[in-house]
Amino acid sequence: MKKRFLLQAAAAAALAAGFALPAAAQAWKPTKPINLIVPWAAGGSTDQITRVTAGELEKVLGQKIIVVNQPGASGSIGTKNAWEAAKDGYTWAAGAAQDLGTYQALGMLDVPARDWHLFLSVANIPVVGVGASTPYQNMTQLLDAMKAKPGEIKVATAGVTSGGHNAMEAISRATGVKYRHVTYDGGNPAVVATVSGETDLTTQLAVEQAEMIRGKRIRPLATVSDRPLEIEGYGTIEPISKYIPGFKSPANYFGIFIPKGVPPDVVATVQKVWAENIANNAAIKAYAVNRGALFAPVAGDAALNAAMPAIQANAWLLHSTGKTKVAPDTVGIAKP
Repeated sequence: MKKRFLLQAAAAAALAAGFALPAAAQAWKPTKPINLIVPWAAGGSTDQITRVTAGELEKVLGQKIIVVNQPGASGSIGTKNAWEAAKDGYTWAAGAAQDLGTYQALGMLDVPARDWHLFLSVANIPVVGVGASTPYQNMTQLLDAMKAKPGEIKVATAGVTSGGHNAMEAISRATGVKYRHVTYDGGNPAVVATVSGETDLTTQLAVEQAEMIRGKRIRPLATVSDRPLEIEGYGTIEPISKYIPGFKSPANYFGIFIPKGVPPDVVATVQKVWAENIANNAAIKAYAVNRGALFAPVAGDAALNAAMPAIQANAWLLHSTGKTKVAPDTVGIAKP
């Protein structure tokens, strides 16, 4: 709980530091619905937090925000559509900042994270969750089985670059285990596949697994982190660092991305809303507590700084496994 408090306090301080609104900025009043593209399937981590946040923004902006799911190519298709839309302030994207920052190195979208205005709301932690019918009761048993049957145990994720895939790759690098990667169009389908027995486990985010964990249809073995996580109605999930000494993983921030180039009053208005209405938003806080996320609103330059450790770790992890088209440092992502 102390670490959770410290992260939230740091995020609040960063949020305050990240706002320096233009003195002459005029309030933006949207005159038509805003399209908010979620580049993953409905029900996953991005979809969940985006719909909660959109509902809260609608109350302040006085305009409908239409959430549009456009999954495909590890989230890059929907994100590209948001980038290529008219820069009039009426098309936004959503997702994980670490994914956004990695598309350029992967050759999926030639736009760096710094070319977007980032408005982050929560940080998510992956969890190793096995199907309730599997025999694995702890991480030791699972890792032993993966070593005994290299490449046979099926792991469900939302695809290359997803939080679940990055988590499993980090485990693989740290332990040497091999696994069979089974990809889906979002975190929710990956979790459902694990519940049904189509796969043995998933390493998707806690927010995507929380309901199935509470319902005892998924057995959580560890957070893919160096800190424990509390899920309301379940209890505490121990960190994987208990089994893999020295294991660390940077916070995976999620939020809304507005392309740079939109009218300045759009950005100034959303920044003001983030500072005054999202920074202490009760609905988003309740979502975080219920789903096992960390409430951590931050925007502006502070948001990019907060997300950069995960962007760096993600990009270089993918590069080390041969999945990038170019070295991350050639597109401005320094090695961590």
